[in-house]
Amino acid sequence: MAIVLLVRHGRTTANSAGILAGRSPGVLLDETGHDQATRMGRRLADAPLVRVVTSPLERCRETSQAILDHQEIAVDLIADEAITECDYGRWQGRALKELADEPLWSTVQAQPSAAVFPEGESLAAMQARAVAAVRRIDAAVEAEHGPGAVWAAVSHGDIIKSVLADALGMHLDLFQRLHVDPASVSIVRYGRQRPDVVCSNSSAGDLGWLRGAGEAGDAPVGGGAGR
Repeated sequence: MAIVLLVRHGRTTANSAGILAGRSPGVLLDETGHDQATRMGRRLADAPLVRVVTSPLERCRETSQAILDHQEIAVDLIADEAITECDYGRWQGRALKELADEPLWSTVQAQPSAAVFPEGESLAAMQARAVAAVRRIDAAVEAEHGPGAVWAAVSHGDIIKSVLADALGMHLDLFQRLHVDPASVSIVRYGRQRPDVVCSNSSAGDLGWLRGAGEAGDAPVGGGAGR
């Protein structure tokens, strides 16, 4: 199958203010976020991307542009609602320190699979749509560009954590054990036998090896010799 780079957007004005942005319009990268996105774009210049799929929200579009700015050849950019932020309903736009006092907060932390945001989306529904979208796009990229083709999905923290949890075979109730920083890269290869989580929450390091990575194969007994 293809190789997907799960990229979280850079830091935003809402992140720095401690606000749950959700799908609020006009939430943009702050100065730190722009610097993060630029560094990440330079890093991904070593990855031969064939497609960039972005959440429609502005912060992800800005981050996607930083990726495109550093690619040697033109890359398709596609916005897909299926990887947009969770619909936090009436939680959207509120301060995180206030939300921590809500009874639902403990459910979100300890049993995310049971969490349904008031007038919004459940975390289970969020994961279902995001995983289905990433697997669908991954199959389409392979069909068009062949096994080992590399593409990027630029999305949000909870979205990426839920996709990683699925790839790791983790129950959604454990996804809060994962951490995804702004402008980080996580890499998944959907192999014939199982997904291969190459890395998660990576913010540094050479990605040039992706040029000849090929598709995921059987897991080497003993761990293999590395790349």
